[in-house]
Amino acid sequence: MKPLTSLSIAALFALVPILGAASMSSAQAQERRAERFVAVAGHGSVEATPDSAEITTGVVTDGQTAREALTANNAAMRKVVDGLKAAGIDAKDIQTQQFQIHPRYRTVKDRQQVEGYTVRNQVTVKVRAIARLGEILDQVVTLGANQASGINFIVSDAEKRKDEARKKAMDNAKQRARVLAEAAGARLGPVMSITEEVTGPRPPRPMAARSSSYAESVPVELGTETLTVRVEVSYVLEVGM
Repeated sequence: MKPLTSLSIAALFALVPILGAASMSSAQAQERRAERFVAVAGHGSVEATPDSAEITTGVVTDGQTAREALTANNAAMRKVVDGLKAAGIDAKDIQTQQFQIHPRYRTVKDRQQVEGYTVRNQVTVKVRAIARLGEILDQVVTLGANQASGINFIVSDAEKRKDEARKKAMDNAKQRARVLAEAAGARLGPVMSITEEVTGPRPPRPMAARSSSYAESVPVELGTETLTVRVEVSYVLEVGM
């Protein structure tokens, strides 16, 4: 092995800063590249017809005492629940949602006095056969329910349908990002990040209880549910390529 001369040693040490500079330049280039990005939001939606529904209904009773009001409410509510089961609603599809007992007051000579009590018992009923919804609505009133607060229509395969909305949202985001990149004189690179936001179901639609004097089924319009997905996507911007 030949000994290193002073000239070769000097050349070796001269390479060190050059290699270090090249390494720093590469890291800095990658950092600068990562800083060049475009962030956009994309939206996608699909329409779906509900195939089941949930209704909230119940019984409100009054009495001079809490026990009197409760006894009357228990009897009326039992009739409603038993009637729903007899109509083909499974027990697992009937769930108590709210139970309240509260006093009613009246003012006598500027003083509040208890004049009686009100008991409220509400249940949520899932109607899996959507074609029977009008029939069931009429049935609960006929059975004695005197309160109904809403209908929540359900699309049972909503998650599967949302997959289609997700694809549409990503296509929408990519198109927006491509237009922005081209306008900036750059080209769209790989995806850096994706954040999804799914729009929840609409709140239950209000409905009023009908008089039991009506014999026909309650008319129901199903309409369609809009399932919407929003995504936020960041893309690398490739410049000068």
